[in-house]
Amino acid sequence: MTRIFVAATDSGGPGDRVYPNFGRAPTFTVVEVEDGQIKRATVIDNPYASAPGGAGIQAAQLVAEKGAEAVFAGNFGPNASGVLAQAGVEMVPVAGLTVREAVEKYLKGELSPTGAPGPGGGFRPGMGRGRGMGRGAGGYGPPPPPSGGPVEMEELRARLERLERELAEVHRKLEELKGGE
Repeated sequence: MTRIFVAATDSGGPGDRVYPNFGRAPTFTVVEVEDGQIKRATVIDNPYASAPGGAGIQAAQLVAEKGAEAVFAGNFGPNASGVLAQAGVEMVPVAGLTVREAVEKYLKGELSPTGAPGPGGGFRPGMGRGRGMGRGAGGYGPPPPPSGGPVEMEELRARLERLERELAEVHRKLEELKGGE
């Protein structure tokens, strides 16, 4: 059985869109394929999505440890690419597709994995260089806002919902702490 990890929007699942940034994806949809057919899909949270730094490396280690044979995302930073390549995990760049569409195209041979980064990082145009370009001071902080297209707006809405849930959890924990005084 082949295990494919797909960087996905907040709720994950076969109908969700592939997330543009591997390390910052809120979830990974884990698709198990046997005999060229999708047999099962589960969703796991990416605990490193909002890490101040090193999200790509940690996410790459996570998917490698969980037995990924291939991983799909809009792009992969050089550090994550290095970890994935060293672990023998194929990296498949995908844009504008749902998880299901991406896996089906991959199984038909319509999507190809990228090569491992070459000397000097092996960047392709548009791929990050691990410097947090366009972010706040020191390269930290949230990624820049989306440009406003339909896919980006969907991702922005999903991100907003996730942040609202996280904020509600922080408020709940604060109330818990106040009650314990």
